[in-house]
Amino acid sequence: MERRRSFPDVLAGGIFVLIGGAFAVGSLSYSLGTPLRMGPGYFPLVVGAIMAALGLAIVVKGLIAGEVVEFGAIPWRAVAALTVALVFFGFTVRRLGFVPTSLVTAFLVTLASQRVKLLTALAVAAGLTVASTLIFVVGLQLRIPLFGPWLGL
Repeated sequence: MERRRSFPDVLAGGIFVLIGGAFAVGSLSYSLGTPLRMGPGYFPLVVGAIMAALGLAIVVKGLIAGEVVEFGAIPWRAVAALTVALVFFGFTVRRLGFVPTSLVTAFLVTLASQRVKLLTALAVAAGLTVASTLIFVVGLQLRIPLFGPWLGL
């Protein structure tokens, strides 16, 4: 009987163990408190421990019952569109304002797919912009200007 190992599972589980362990270790510098009177370090410790335990389970699963996974071609268009969209949003949200930045970012993200047509991308971008404005600016009352100084509004 051939034993297969799943490298993606082992890698993903290892990342979970590292991140969960880092949160657990980092939380030890804060007061933990008790389960009834939790301190600031209690929640990160519990979440980090749970994340590390789940990661360990994924590693064990990958070592015991792995499966052969074949990767296809890397979707470079999607990688580039998502990267450009994130960088664009980060650098322009304060200068252009939330609405135009969200519109352009959503449009760029929608163009990551090769199957989306231009009109559909514009409609999705407009819908996401309206929804995100209602959620973040109106609902959560974030203090982000709707239109920034670059637009003169």
